[in-house]
Amino acid sequence: MNYDLNGAMLESRIPELKLVNRGKVRDIYDLGDALLFIATDRLSAFDVVMPEGIPGKGRVLTQISLFWFELMDWLPNHLISADVTSRPELNPYVQDLQGRAMIVKKAQTLPVECIVRGYLVGSGWKDYCNDGVVSGHQLRAGYRQADKLDKPLFTPSTKAEIGDHDAAISFDQVVELIGIDHASQIRDLSLKTYQAAADYALTKNIIVADTKFEFGVHDGKIILIDEVLTPDSSRFWPAEQYQPGTSPPSLDKQFVRDYLETLDWNKTAPGPHLPAEIVEKTALKYREACKILTGKDI
Repeated sequence: MNYDLNGAMLESRIPELKLVNRGKVRDIYDLGDALLFIATDRLSAFDVVMPEGIPGKGRVLTQISLFWFELMDWLPNHLISADVTSRPELNPYVQDLQGRAMIVKKAQTLPVECIVRGYLVGSGWKDYCNDGVVSGHQLRAGYRQADKLDKPLFTPSTKAEIGDHDAAISFDQVVELIGIDHASQIRDLSLKTYQAAADYALTKNIIVADTKFEFGVHDGKIILIDEVLTPDSSRFWPAEQYQPGTSPPSLDKQFVRDYLETLDWNKTAPGPHLPAEIVEKTALKYREACKILTGKDI
């Protein structure tokens, strides 16, 4: 395994297994009858992987995802087991992998980022300011930055590879990509899952402003894959600090995005180095989000 000086895992190395993909955050290996998903501590912002990792981040992402999988047991997902000791071939790597890896079903990934927005912020706010339209949705006038939307919106995008950028698309374009049946299912599941998570999070005084899901097809059925409702894929706002008209404080990687926006950087690779203070504060925000939502500290 490759760790940086802060103890963040930047890259997994399991030569006995076939590496299927090394994404922005996850390394995926073929186990034959299943896949091994490893959440590293890499951090991407604006679809660019930063040189420094965030110590413990991969474990936070995995533990939060496992929490949501269990809480929303009505939602089919790809998880087989989070216990890597169940696979003898992984025994040499248990210390590195346990807590940050999942053994999952093989699924055909659908090429759509399923974004649900409950509040108007980020790129959605920018689009609204331009012409009042967000991913094909014509919104009423009068919204302020970070206002709660009248109803959550399904605002999908393309799936970008490393170095590329996601591009917002309309529901009609999703239909063109994967067909009306699958498009309708992932839209409805995304909205239902977001609402269930947002309702739960509010009981913990956390606002889920928006989030991103990914789906795949396994045995002919749509299932949730990858991570779910983590600080990497969502905006989490402490409810007591929420104030419309501003960009609220968050417990997610928006903190890093805000820092990067202050730099003279064109948002293409390579990413700029992150100061130790930014790395440390980001790690604390991720851990705080995990503790508040799941009751467990990493």
